[in-house]
Amino acid sequence: MQDRAPDKAQRKPAEALSEDEQTLRRMGYKQELSRRMSGFSNFAISVSIICILAGGITSFQYGFCTVGGAAIGLGWPLVCLFSMTVALSMAQVASAFPTAGGLYHWAAILGGKGWGWVTAWFNLVGLITVVAAVNAGAYDFLFGAFPWPTGGHPGTFKILGVTVITLSQAFLNHRGIRLTTQLTDLCGYLILLVASVLTVAMLWYAPHIDLVRLVHFTNYSGIPADDPVIPHSTSLLWLFALGFLLPAYTITGFDASAHTAEETKSAAINAPRGIIRSVAVSSIMGWVMLSAIILAIPDLDKAAVQGNNVFYWIMNTVLPKPLAVTLYFNIGLTQYLCALAGLTSASRMMYAFARDGGLPASVWLRQVSVRLRSPAPAIWTVASLALLFMWFVPYSAIAACCAVFLYISYVLPIAAGYLAYGRTWTKMGPWHLGKWYRPLAAVSVIGCLGLIIIGVQPPNAIALKIISAAVVLMVLAWFGFERKRFQGPPRIAQL
Repeated sequence: MQDRAPDKAQRKPAEALSEDEQTLRRMGYKQELSRRMSGFSNFAISVSIICILAGGITSFQYGFCTVGGAAIGLGWPLVCLFSMTVALSMAQVASAFPTAGGLYHWAAILGGKGWGWVTAWFNLVGLITVVAAVNAGAYDFLFGAFPWPTGGHPGTFKILGVTVITLSQAFLNHRGIRLTTQLTDLCGYLILLVASVLTVAMLWYAPHIDLVRLVHFTNYSGIPADDPVIPHSTSLLWLFALGFLLPAYTITGFDASAHTAEETKSAAINAPRGIIRSVAVSSIMGWVMLSAIILAIPDLDKAAVQGNNVFYWIMNTVLPKPLAVTLYFNIGLTQYLCALAGLTSASRMMYAFARDGGLPASVWLRQVSVRLRSPAPAIWTVASLALLFMWFVPYSAIAACCAVFLYISYVLPIAAGYLAYGRTWTKMGPWHLGKWYRPLAAVSVIGCLGLIIIGVQPPNAIALKIISAAVVLMVLAWFGFERKRFQGPPRIAQL
């Protein structure tokens, strides 16, 4: 595990380095991670983390139980259009600065080391909560699909189950990017296949098709009365806005294409393409799949009464049991691989931040296994922190914290890029938007702020407490000692 000797790529003279390695060296770093990922693999890891079969399924009730079908038919594409503006803005910066640090490096380079330090913490915590949220959701999903005896201790069984899931993902990540890439490639294909089968099955077995459902607003807040998914409200407009959290939580994690840039071939082109394509494919397929589920529901009112069990009720009511069981199994598998990809992304973020001395125990956390070329200490630390978060925070709050932390980390480098574009930042990467960058960046910043406000409202009020506490700790840490201690990433001679 000790990073004692440079590999062959690190010993090559500058003129023999690949274009990717030369770009990395220009940014002040040497090639330590194994650059094995193709353009498809870079795309697949973001598709795997977005995973419409994870967030789209496990959080389905948080959309449906606001305003019914309109939350999917109208709310989903509206938020996904916004997500695409964020992806486009992010892609331009990723092309100019293709490093494992991703958002942290961009914010520090374009806005200063303090901007980068704050971005790093928000992004890192957001990525850790992705792992926690997906694994907790996967356990709940599989338990709901295939209930097993818990001996009256469901909480203990969940802790043990999620612990086994998370540690196994850490072990697979530890084995290196080659194995991880094979699994995330498989996940990318599997998501597309299973989502397609689920969509066709729902439409095929639907009792009837009523497209009006997708634009009709029905107030399902406060249902069921004993354990409402969404607190009761008389405002359909506000409930519609709360439904935005379903697509906002689902279409996150696409910054993984940037975090794995140092392991991607032709990263200045393939990383931005991976970001954009993953959001586009996931947005469209997610909309079609969830719309098919809405259309297949025999009775919307009866479905809403099911509360958190609404997806299982739909599956078991509409589909033949063998088909439903097969889909349950494969959805659970994609959720497992989704969190595995999330752990990959989070560990690269931790490694990159530690490489610049931004974390406690940075000397240890930045180490890379010489044999496996994986950031092993960062991998196991992320897995441990995800488990701690899952043990103490309920799933719905984890999902909300995940979306809010990540969108804060998205908005900070985009805002820095908006201010620096054409001024201190004049050298673009091979993939860029030209005159469209600043308008799209402005829309991204405004939209992110809106989603952040929505994300801390009831039933996720605990998210506001967690995020507020995080902000207070960051302020105290930065002005107390980090402002003088932290030096940030190496300076680039020309932006």
